[in-house]
Amino acid sequence: MTPPRSTTPAADSHEMIRVQGARENNLKGFDVDIAKRRLTVFTGVSGSGKSSLVFATIAAESQRMINETYSTFVQGFMPTLSRPEVDRLEGLTTAIVVGQERMGANPRSTVGTVTDANAMLRMLFSRLGDPHVGGPNAYSFNVPTVKASGAITVERGAKTIAEKATFNRLGGMCPRCEGRGSVSDVDLTALYDEELSLQDGALKIPGYSMDGWYGRIFGGSGFFPMDKPIKKFTKRQLHDLLHKEPTKIKVDGINLTYEGVIPKIQKSMLSKDVEALQPHIRAFVERAITFQTCPECDGTRLTPEARSSTIKGINIADACSMQISDLAEWVRALDEPSVKPLIAGLQHLLDSFVGIGLGYLALERPSGTLSGGESQRTKMIRHLGSSLTDVTYVFDEPSIGLHPHDIDRMNDLLIQLRDKGNTVLVVEHKPEMIAIADEVVDLGPKAGTDGGEIVFQGTLDELRKADTLTGKHLDDRASLKESVRDPDGALEIRGASTNNLQDVDVDVPLGVLVAVTGVAGSGKSSLIHGSLEGRDDVVSIDQGAIKGSRRSNPATYTGLLDPIRKTFAKVNGMKPALFSANSEGACPVCNGAGVIYTELGFMDTVTTVCEECEGKRFQAAVLEYKVDGKDISEVLAMSVEEAEEYFADGEAKTPAAHKILQRLADVGLGYLTLGQPLTTLSGGERQRIKLATHLGEKGGIYVLDEPTTGLHLADVENLLGLLDRLVDSGKSVIVIEHHQAVMAHADWIIDLGPGAGQDGGKIVFEGTPAELVKKKSTLTGKHLAAYVGSK
Repeated sequence: MTPPRSTTPAADSHEMIRVQGARENNLKGFDVDIAKRRLTVFTGVSGSGKSSLVFATIAAESQRMINETYSTFVQGFMPTLSRPEVDRLEGLTTAIVVGQERMGANPRSTVGTVTDANAMLRMLFSRLGDPHVGGPNAYSFNVPTVKASGAITVERGAKTIAEKATFNRLGGMCPRCEGRGSVSDVDLTALYDEELSLQDGALKIPGYSMDGWYGRIFGGSGFFPMDKPIKKFTKRQLHDLLHKEPTKIKVDGINLTYEGVIPKIQKSMLSKDVEALQPHIRAFVERAITFQTCPECDGTRLTPEARSSTIKGINIADACSMQISDLAEWVRALDEPSVKPLIAGLQHLLDSFVGIGLGYLALERPSGTLSGGESQRTKMIRHLGSSLTDVTYVFDEPSIGLHPHDIDRMNDLLIQLRDKGNTVLVVEHKPEMIAIADEVVDLGPKAGTDGGEIVFQGTLDELRKADTLTGKHLDDRASLKESVRDPDGALEIRGASTNNLQDVDVDVPLGVLVAVTGVAGSGKSSLIHGSLEGRDDVVSIDQGAIKGSRRSNPATYTGLLDPIRKTFAKVNGMKPALFSANSEGACPVCNGAGVIYTELGFMDTVTTVCEECEGKRFQAAVLEYKVDGKDISEVLAMSVEEAEEYFADGEAKTPAAHKILQRLADVGLGYLTLGQPLTTLSGGERQRIKLATHLGEKGGIYVLDEPTTGLHLADVENLLGLLDRLVDSGKSVIVIEHHQAVMAHADWIIDLGPGAGQDGGKIVFEGTPAELVKKKSTLTGKHLAAYVGSK
């Protein structure tokens, strides 16, 4: 007798993503099953292993396997992804990652170009614009106008005839500013000190030292004297120093190219976005270069021809400068059957902006000026209208940069994605977002080596009763302070009009903790960064990602390695360079990397621990030198807490190192090892390393942009303690923040609004948190009252 056939097809039995033996970064080899077509939220303290499981294991393996479906020829052009450290992965679907990374800060990149809205608008104007000026390229600020004329040869029968021909391609790029919207002038006093000669260090440009190659090129060029003060140069010599076109020269038998200083820095520094430059170069550019709106295109980046072509009285520059919600209404009113599919596509895209809460932006807004939350939501837009189902969407803290009022909207979007039949995995700390989960996976119990385990898996109600850090702190509510500090002065901001600010005047109290609040797009960052950055005594810590290669680690990034190397050198009577894995002390086999990367073309790159140094990165001879019984590799393997104790006294006593380690411990990074590569750190850990580094800078006013980013509920309390210590030590702290615990803890709140974009840009409240809660006159006031009232 044959057994009865199952009514469930085999294809429907794969309802789980099964992870077995996950060991990526600090994961302890656990197994976990994650339900498909459900919304699963991953929680745990920063550094507990959430990103290692979701991004570095599940999403990475999905993307690697998709890449393998392409031909080997195509794979050669794609990034090679190594297989994650995991025994087995089953039930994976295509993964789409929507991460926290800020968008590229290319000066030509705008909200319109990164979302294809500009491409659709250009096509629309090339079809309907009156007068007609050309194809889509005629409306693009990235395409220059090209003209050429000359002789061409034409074959006619047995004859070859030369004919004159003219070629003309109309582009939309303004020739004066080259499509950037602004032109730059150079302040010569910031380039050089005219009282000094070149060999005495007259040039003030970062990196232009006369001790290296620049000195040899300048001296060997023979265009000007190296020992004469610049003010005594002839007109010709000064022109050659500043403006000379690239010229071939020979120095010490080597063929080189000499180029004037100004064209040189225009290529190396001015062609890049100021936000993307290293801090010291950025400071030089802001000092030496004055940017002003291009007088020819009035900042629109476009040629007069492109601006002359209109649809119903609106040209493409007007359309890009409109608030997107207004532009959506304008497009909706267009009734042109000939371009109906194009209008429908553009309409859907613009409505997606409004639906996701970004209707206050304009398409001309440079992408580098978007906050982390705005960047993440802009990236989400392309997925909202997608017809794909059974996709795994992976989100990294989608609540970043969102006011409590906006979080409800984001929750609706995540639920929409799930209800279309997709698997949604979210790494998150905010209770409001954890609340919508079908299932919560909590990692811990703590961070770093004390984490990497699954300590809970279940529903939200079960999590509340669980004995984990997340469960204990899920219902934490900060209460309003009984008394607030009195300010000892005020910082005046007058007539602020950056982006959407409407000529704002405000006095920011000094000597206290000030929270600047308001919905996303209300003008918080524009007010604080636009008005305070660059002022003396102001230390600004923004959301930008820290730069670091796989050779960078907390010790190199914070400057901690310098005093450590000096201590080892002093105690052992050697030179400091010997104790650097990036210099003389490096293992000769792996060049100080600790691992050897074997490239196998289109196949995975194989990473193996170096057999010579066993992953310690140093030559064996260097490890003979010890301080207090520890060699340099053992010190770099210590956690911040262990190192803080080690450098406190005895032979290893190093006050400079101890001070940096204290700051790292203060921001909650006591568990990090000093030599852990920066590339393995989570977003929250990177931001706190940045915070710890800046805390050492001299300045009386600290500006922090959403310091709770990536912080677990349990760590927010530590952050508030750190902010209090800063204020009590005599500093003024200004925090741009959405977290209600920080608002409740502040001495003074400046609330912007009432809405976003054109509906924002005004001060709607100034006063203490208690007054804001009492009045409930703004969106922030209502949410803060609900937060503190629920205790």
